[in-house]
Amino acid sequence: MSAIIPYLDLLMFPVAIVMLLRGFPVAFTLAGVGLLFSVLGVVFEVGYFATGDLSFLRALFGRIYGLMDETNEVLVAVPLFVFMGVTLERSGVAADLLSSMAKIFGRMPGGLGISVAIVGMLLAASTGIVGATVVTMGLISLPTMMKAKYDTRLSTGIIAASGTLGQIIPPSLVLIILGDVLSNSYITARRSVGDWAPDPVSVGDIFAGALVPGLILVGVYVLYILAVALIFPKRAPSVVDQGEKVELGPVLMLLIPPLLLIIAVLGSILFGVATPTEAASIGSIGAILLAGQRLSDKSSLPQIVALVGAVIVVLFVLYTDLRLTRTTITTRDTVNVALVSLALLAFVWGSAVSLWRIWASKADDGPSTLGSILRASLHMSVMVFAIYIGAQVFNLAFRGLGGEQTVNEFFSGLPGGPWIALASMLAIMFLLGFFLDFLEIVFVVTPIMAPVLFSFSAADGSVLFHPVWIAVVMGLNLQTSFLTPPFGFALFYLRAVAPREVTTGAIYRGIVPFVAIQIVILGVVLFWPGIATWLPAVLAG
Repeated sequence: MSAIIPYLDLLMFPVAIVMLLRGFPVAFTLAGVGLLFSVLGVVFEVGYFATGDLSFLRALFGRIYGLMDETNEVLVAVPLFVFMGVTLERSGVAADLLSSMAKIFGRMPGGLGISVAIVGMLLAASTGIVGATVVTMGLISLPTMMKAKYDTRLSTGIIAASGTLGQIIPPSLVLIILGDVLSNSYITARRSVGDWAPDPVSVGDIFAGALVPGLILVGVYVLYILAVALIFPKRAPSVVDQGEKVELGPVLMLLIPPLLLIIAVLGSILFGVATPTEAASIGSIGAILLAGQRLSDKSSLPQIVALVGAVIVVLFVLYTDLRLTRTTITTRDTVNVALVSLALLAFVWGSAVSLWRIWASKADDGPSTLGSILRASLHMSVMVFAIYIGAQVFNLAFRGLGGEQTVNEFFSGLPGGPWIALASMLAIMFLLGFFLDFLEIVFVVTPIMAPVLFSFSAADGSVLFHPVWIAVVMGLNLQTSFLTPPFGFALFYLRAVAPREVTTGAIYRGIVPFVAIQIVILGVVLFWPGIATWLPAVLAG
């Protein structure tokens, strides 16, 4: 009876897309489509459901628990990074960063646009949340750019493109989730071809691999804006105010703390000092301290005390032995423990004061800024994990219907071998980006297609496609999907906060050159994989 519907597995994708376009929630759509087609598989006796029951779905609970229990520390970083980004956005630290950078670059041709691109990079490195970055810069920089008589299409293009840098500049939620999914797919695929000891791939490796391509992309953005300003001065004029004297001291005071936070979070991951989860914890505490200082006109002493206390604790942990269970404990050891205890108390006191100041401040959508931050963080984190669970139902149903074999046969039968398979996968992901958010693509498409790529071996038996390189290429591809109509989410975010005189058509036309730039950079990384694999190899020694 399976001949009645020979492609039941492939029908799952158009049905899911139609349901999403109808406005149904993503998590429930994926889970519902998975359950519906599982029942159809039983009715038409397709694949593993030919037994006449849904026993194949029993593996769902083990898969969810195995990937989301306390042993999977990678996904714990997701809510922490979300909290960090929302805190910086709701407290106004991100706005201060943008205004400070605009004062530095605003006098040169295209300087305001260049400052928006650079701040987009910095916000991406500190938040990793595309929506927060686009909305923040849209609210703050778009009116300023229009007042400075910037071309509307250029202004909206810069803001939307810079906002999507959160997809590729680490630490990025996309890279964290993609790294977790790809690492599992990579190990499974290599073992299936007899490679029982594949080199592990970590989120830190992917962060390091994405850093150089991300910086190249930002550099090309800046060069394009500068070229437009020089060739067409009226489209990107200088923001010259001879009556205003820019004092670097106050500007640097606003710039340095967020930059130090970015360096602490990203540097601790790249140099192996901390795991992504631990670095996310550092970022969350740092965001609390910055927000506590920003939202109050009182002294910065609590934040300084907390920072000094944290530094003292780190130094003592690195260079002294603080164990109290040793056989002999000297007076010096007792003094060290006492000093560390005082430093911890100082850190806790400064953090508590910062939290109190955040709670005492008033948000636009609620009685407390802290409450607003926690609600937004909880909402976004729950959304991510709900989609994750729904995607597991969808993927398991797809495999139960024989979809994995269908995908393998499709890619194996393509003329041109592995490289055509890679190109086909990127094309499919790019097209799906027109309709689906990155979470659906990462959770649904990647576990199905990535194992096929990782099963290809080179002449010496090693993996043909380096997993870090594949992750970076996928990240660049997903970033492009955020800018492509009709469902480019960055465009929706910008449309929601743009003034009425900025038309949707102007926003769509404005992103065209930036999409072209991203496609070119994607091609460069595809042609020279060393751009993505060089830094991880250097850091690995």
